[in-house]
Amino acid sequence: MPQPESYYVTSNPIQPSQDEELYVLFTGISQTAPRHKLGPKVVDYYLLHHIESGKGTFTCEGVTYELGTGDSFFIEPGHLISYEADGDDPWFYRWIAFNGSKAAKLLHNLGITSHRPVVQAGDLSSPAAHADRIRTLFQERSATAHLKSSALLQLLLAEYADVLQPLNRLPQEHATAGEKAVQQAIQFITAQYAEPITMEMMAENLGYHRAYLSTLFRKYTGMTPVTFLLKHRIEKARHLLRERQELTVEQIAASVGFHDALYFSRQFRRWCGMPPTEYRESMKKL
Repeated sequence: MPQPESYYVTSNPIQPSQDEELYVLFTGISQTAPRHKLGPKVVDYYLLHHIESGKGTFTCEGVTYELGTGDSFFIEPGHLISYEADGDDPWFYRWIAFNGSKAAKLLHNLGITSHRPVVQAGDLSSPAAHADRIRTLFQERSATAHLKSSALLQLLLAEYADVLQPLNRLPQEHATAGEKAVQQAIQFITAQYAEPITMEMMAENLGYHRAYLSTLFRKYTGMTPVTFLLKHRIEKARHLLRERQELTVEQIAASVGFHDALYFSRQFRRWCGMPPTEYRESMKKL
């Protein structure tokens, strides 16, 4: 039987300076209703959600993850996301919204990106404890709440680093054969994404059987190599649409590995919810 719906949020009593390296904006806690959905939308700050009970799905840039108790998911600014509670066992989660000049680097050093936004934290109790402590600090409106909340967030990220260490931080010579294969595949895709590469070409180039490599890639990243390639190309296209106004849609399509501009436009709409021209116009208004 789902628990009654509840929602609480508490903001930082101090207005942070935008040039600070890392700071907490607000924190919250919610027992969602069945099928409660947020998005599709983008945000202009970072969000960490930790699921304490229940289930739901999180979709980031077109890739959907099925999540449950003990899982955490991260949202980066500017990425199209949505998340929805399960119909029978809706999730209960806490979240921390944060920002800062070093926030992106800190997350990426952990291996947390829009390509890999989920952490299976297991029995880690610190997300709930730290979020609850930050909430108390903000409610008390302590003069030191701002500094202490930043310190607690850094401590929490360090504890996520411990969870992620087996995959991210082990020296290459100590990585498993599967991890090495996936690392090589990611390096191949991110270097060759603008070329007409195929799964068969990549597997042959790296010396692996196609089905074996695809299975490993999905195990470690949550998506197939083809999906990862499409996602990476669309992400590069989004950057060019924002930053290179002089380039046409056709030129951008070719620059990121699409040799059919119409197909590129269809894929872009599927991943971003709007055609490339509309996305470019929407970015001009920000």
